Amino acid sequence: MIRTRVGYAGGSKDNPTYYSLGDHTETVQIDYDPTVISYEELLAVFWDSHNPVNPPLSVQYKSIIFYHDEEQKRLALESKTRREAELNKAIHTEVLPYSKFYLAEDYHQKYYLSGVPDIRKELAAIYPDVSDFIDSTAVARVNGYVVGNRDIEVLRQEIDSYGLSPSAKQRLLALAGSEDE
Repeated sequence: MIRTRVGYAGGSKDNPTYYSLGDHTETVQIDYDPTVISYEELLAVFWDSHNPVNPPLSVQYKSIIFYHDEEQKRLALESKTRREAELNKAIHTEVLPYSKFYLAEDYHQKYYLSGVPDIRKELAAIYPDVSDFIDSTAVARVNGYVVGNRDIEVLRQEIDSYGLSPSAKQRLLALAGSEDE
């Protein structure tokens, strides 16, 4: 991942906020390098990360894939069809064209990392401007490792590039499930 940011999309209200979403849905924006991970691989992660057969409780929590071009639309629809066949159930995920993304409030960003204040504090010192913190590739990767979404061998290769102290590196390795820690 180059960067991940949480926010709101899919609705018509200008400048939605968490407490005034209008008809928007909470979403995550992913910037990625297609030479490292394909759109199809991202779709697989999407399907494996939630239960798409449950109807949404509200517009705020709908399952939506926003596509940017016809190829992404085609791949998203094909992946939805495959998942429905695998589950033998209807899926409530929508596939919609991307129109606009509104960044969520700062306190919603890097949610899992917020549960590890010692590492978050170090990264905030490296990226004191909140926009730089939210947009940081290193912060996005660390947030993913905290929740267990990365290969431990890749973490070992990358960890020195994050700018963390030795104790924060050890803590991150332990959180990520390194058997050496």
